Amino acid sequence: MLSMRGSSGKQSIKELRRELRQRQTEAEEMLWSTLRNRQLAGKKFRRQHSFGNKFIVDFYCHEHLLVVELDGSVHDLVETRLNDAEREAILCDLGLTVIRFSNHCVFNSLEEVLSKIKGHLL
Repeated sequence: MLSMRGSSGKQSIKELRRELRQRQTEAEEMLWSTLRNRQLAGKKFRRQHSFGNKFIVDFYCHEHLLVVELDGSVHDLVETRLNDAEREAILCDLGLTVIRFSNHCVFNSLEEVLSKIKGHLL
């Protein structure tokens, strides 16, 4: 999840979302290939979805108010985990459910990741 806090404001949120979609990680590409076009439980997911001008999340299913975040190794850092927890609390206050998976899980246990996501959709 990207926070817009501290952003210089030179790039619009729409432009930033477009850039993030163009340079998605390998794990994001892998998961997106299984979420796009209503392939999982017939539900529509968006990628690099923004909430206001504050946050961009990796994947979002509006019908179930579900945010799916993929975490690379930078999320192992204490400071990053604290920032993630703060952003997650704000999103939860908006009525959203946030679930997180490591890139490692996506690469090595994609079916398990999809099963957990699907569990939030039923």
